[in-house]
Amino acid sequence: MKTTIEERWGTHPDDVKHYDTQKLRKEFLVEKLFARDEVLMVYTHNDRLIIGGALPVSEALILEPVSLIRSDFFCERRELGIVCIENEGIVSVDGREFCLGYKDALYVGRGSREVIFKSKDSSNPAKFYFASAPAHKEYPTAQITSVMRRTRDLGARETSNERLLNQIILSEIVPCCQLQMGLTELKVGSVWNTMPPHTHSRRMEAYFYFKIPEKQAVCHFMGEPHETRHIFLGNEQAVISPSWSIHSAAGTGNYTFIWAMCGENLDYDDMDTFTADKLR
Repeated sequence: MKTTIEERWGTHPDDVKHYDTQKLRKEFLVEKLFARDEVLMVYTHNDRLIIGGALPVSEALILEPVSLIRSDFFCERRELGIVCIENEGIVSVDGREFCLGYKDALYVGRGSREVIFKSKDSSNPAKFYFASAPAHKEYPTAQITSVMRRTRDLGARETSNERLLNQIILSEIVPCCQLQMGLTELKVGSVWNTMPPHTHSRRMEAYFYFKIPEKQAVCHFMGEPHETRHIFLGNEQAVISPSWSIHSAAGTGNYTFIWAMCGENLDYDDMDTFTADKLR
């Protein structure tokens, strides 16, 4: 078993204006989050969010503490959200087992000492995407079932952004500190997500894109509304979005993505929207 974590620093929007493609990708793109029998993570200094992936095939994977957070166990001072994105698996939290299928989620509260990822069938291993943020209070670990998810039909076919928003971890669904997570599914024939785009200076966000068809791509747009940049990415890759940046994308086919936010405001609708004609 192997755990790997990468560190990313915060950035100023005036600096990002001067980044070339290589530099932009180095600072904001997360190219790999899954490897057989490994836990891969990225720690960003933007609100100290951690995103990661676990792929247990031949053995169970323990979510180990990492040197960057200097704790005795991973959730000593952190809360954690886990979403199963492929096949079926089991997450064990302090000996209590939770069975997760596709789109099922688990909230793990601060103070949970042991988190273990397992696959139900090693020939069809489960993939777990997770996000973690510092937590100031302990809340109970809870599974978020399909009936607990809140869904919103957004966009329209006429504007190529028809999509289903699944709100998974919100304080209105399960008690939590600052972490919020959800899963958005683009309808067939639609390519745009989060259009019109927005910013929310009171929290940052990470977008994890998956179910991108082979040889297709998603173009993620970021930057200040008047100074945008773009990053092309492939299946099971993520982008770190600072609080000053928009976060929108268009794909060469429909796709799915998981958004994870943390910051000081838990009001999901606290955002500053910019219509497409105002973007530069």
